[in-house]
Amino acid sequence: MRKITLEDWVRKEHFNFFSQFEEPFFGLTFTIDCTIAYDRAKNTGSSFFLSYLYRALKAANQIENFRYRIIDREVYLFNVINATPTVGRPDGTFGFSYVDYYEDENKFVTKAKEVIEVVKQSTGLKPASSGQNVIHFSAIPWVDFTSLSHARNYKFEDSCPKISFGKVTENDGRRTMPVSVHVHHGLADGFHVGIFADKFQQLMDD
Repeated sequence: MRKITLEDWVRKEHFNFFSQFEEPFFGLTFTIDCTIAYDRAKNTGSSFFLSYLYRALKAANQIENFRYRIIDREVYLFNVINATPTVGRPDGTFGFSYVDYYEDENKFVTKAKEVIEVVKQSTGLKPASSGQNVIHFSAIPWVDFTSLSHARNYKFEDSCPKISFGKVTENDGRRTMPVSVHVHHGLADGFHVGIFADKFQQLMDD
């Protein structure tokens, strides 16, 4: 992690401008073709959720703007960003989790499964981590949404991106899934969300 010198930062004016907003986040929703990734997961008996979670986190780690965080009104660039996905339970509730990012997909999946199992057996929300080097992930596999908003506490300093995944639908042999991305506008623009969308699609097709 390193501190960004605001005076020399190309986003200085963007950061100063949007940081004054009561709601500095903006969100975009786009559709991913998940045919290849879905079929691969089903054919190998692996978790489709963990497959796309890994690829989304990998794509985000490749984009510098997704690794910026605001701490005490200063901007920092983290080397690695991890995940705090919500985990659904059999009783209809959910809990927060914390999953480290590993470049090796098998290691990531193994560690994530261990974390998810613990959360499924627990009760309550159990906040995952007070750290800033995370992305908040959630899955809403019951809804093919076209837009999404998030609950926010405006008194709490927050600059972590929020990425949500929706219902997989099939049409003419192709499967698609909506993806919602919310980011702090002082740290990233639609251009960077577009890069994320392209990288995520490429990884899903890999």
